[in-house]
Amino acid sequence: MKFIIAAAVAVVAALAEFTVVPYLKIGDATLHPVLVMGVVWTIAGGLEAGLTVAFVGGLALDILGQRPLGSSAFAALVAIGIASLVGGLLNRVRIIAPIPATLIASLVYSMLLLLSTTALTTVPLSNAALAAVVPSALYDTALAVLVGPLTVAIVLRRREAERMDW
Repeated sequence: MKFIIAAAVAVVAALAEFTVVPYLKIGDATLHPVLVMGVVWTIAGGLEAGLTVAFVGGLALDILGQRPLGSSAFAALVAIGIASLVGGLLNRVRIIAPIPATLIASLVYSMLLLLSTTALTTVPLSNAALAAVVPSALYDTALAVLVGPLTVAIVLRRREAERMDW
């Protein structure tokens, strides 16, 4: 059931990325809600659910944005895998783990997406696109600061409530 909910959230985040997010740009920085939701879901709910968000959300982004099919999904899957490693390293401070994991995953996601799109299409790689990678990563991290700790705290609280006392 959690995989179906993860897939639905990924599609909603992909729709938001193409409808609402263009109006939320700050300079060259763009927000990637599919990636941020995938990172937060990976740390809060596990790697499998995070990979579901990355794959379904990436395919939805490719279809909606008319990108080469699989390029966003590939970049998101690799970034979520790295975020899972970072989250595993920060297991003792899990409540703030989505923040550095999002920063690293966003940098990896943006660079892989630029490289795969450039390799699969005839569009040349521009300096403006490369200059937007770091501001976009910081913008994604700002969203993770708002959403990540709250989501992880709620999930950890629910797990404590479901545990049996002997």
